Amino acid sequence: MNWQQLITDKRLGQEHRHGRRHDDRSEFKRDYDRLIFSAPFRRLQNKTQVFPLPGSVFVHNRLTHSLEVASVGMSLGADVARELLRRDPSLASARIADIGQIVAAACLAHDMGNPPFGHAGEKAMQTFFTEGAGSQLRGSVSPAFWSDITHFEGNANAFRLLAHRFCGRRPGGFVMTYSTLASIVKYPHSSLLAGDKGKFGFFATEQEAYERIARELGLLRLSAPGEPLRCARHPLVYLVEAADDICYEIMDIEDAHKLRLLSYEETERLLLGFFTGEEQERIRRRMEEEQVDDTNERVVYLRACAIGRLEAECVRAFVSNERLILGGEFVGSLVGAMAEGARDAYRRCADTAASRIYRSKPVLDVELSGYKVMATLMEQMVDAALHPDRYYSRQLLGRVSSQYDIGSPDLETRLMAVIDYISGMTDVYALDVYQKMMGMALPIV
Repeated sequence: MNWQQLITDKRLGQEHRHGRRHDDRSEFKRDYDRLIFSAPFRRLQNKTQVFPLPGSVFVHNRLTHSLEVASVGMSLGADVARELLRRDPSLASARIADIGQIVAAACLAHDMGNPPFGHAGEKAMQTFFTEGAGSQLRGSVSPAFWSDITHFEGNANAFRLLAHRFCGRRPGGFVMTYSTLASIVKYPHSSLLAGDKGKFGFFATEQEAYERIARELGLLRLSAPGEPLRCARHPLVYLVEAADDICYEIMDIEDAHKLRLLSYEETERLLLGFFTGEEQERIRRRMEEEQVDDTNERVVYLRACAIGRLEAECVRAFVSNERLILGGEFVGSLVGAMAEGARDAYRRCADTAASRIYRSKPVLDVELSGYKVMATLMEQMVDAALHPDRYYSRQLLGRVSSQYDIGSPDLETRLMAVIDYISGMTDVYALDVYQKMMGMALPIV
């Protein structure tokens, strides 16, 4: 793969208009603005990141997380671009300076396909078809479609949300640039290759669009003709992934301190663990000199220091492994390729999060309740799609937005419309619909 081909501002669905400029913004800045002003992005404010929403203490939701990831992604991309240009000034003609903006836009979109209630919601949608009433549908749909819905994945759903032509939408969906779209696809293969982890990058309905993008950008095809599609990642995926890894791990530690799941001493030890003993003393002295006395403010200061170190380490890892990344031979993540000290400190944060945060009572309560809500929504809405002429089915289907083709004569299209509708809900809306289905809430007259 080469940078000259990997960065293009050609837009999905508007290939015939490529090269025409509408204003002074770069096309990648237009991607960013288009996402910021979109309804699916706004809905992230009411989708769970880790901790329950809302609460008496403000913690991260999917919206604030995505904004922070975009901020770190912009820095990662800009710093990588500067290093690549320093090594090879001829890359200026490849629009390498736009990397920061491309990565920032992709970071904004990276969680837009996640359903309500985070991982619990995703799991409920999968298991409805593997363990629930939906398992009876296996013989009624194609193997590719069955693989897609039983492995339902937020990353693949984000690509669908941006690229699919829903009812009333123009060709190309959000009409994003090829480079931004490719930078979102963390798992560039079909669900038939999802494996035990259940990860994939695009539904069968969007495979043709992804293949077109991959060919244009020169992404290496790793699968043989006739085999399920697998490509090498677009190199900028690694930067989007790194920004996400940095933010969720460090910000979850900060949120855990706010919620008193971790003491200040534990939090300080984890965040200072990215630095040598001498560096730790310098950081402590700076906090004293700047009179940062409040413990929450000290955690904010330490968090900023830790993110700065991780960002620098990931830039170094990307630049050092550029040849392997462009060759489709790099294995793992940039966080995994950091220097040993930073990598060990990150692992300590991850281990603490796994044992003290993700298994904490507030988080488990969200997962238990969210799973039940989502499982019920799937059961009721799929049953309505299977039997649309029943009275109760008509009432339920009448709630579905006209952008979803819920009335299609094709079963797979109707089932996908249900998945689109439910995955696009916020936590609050999903709970509201659930309560009305169960007769637990009535609209105020």
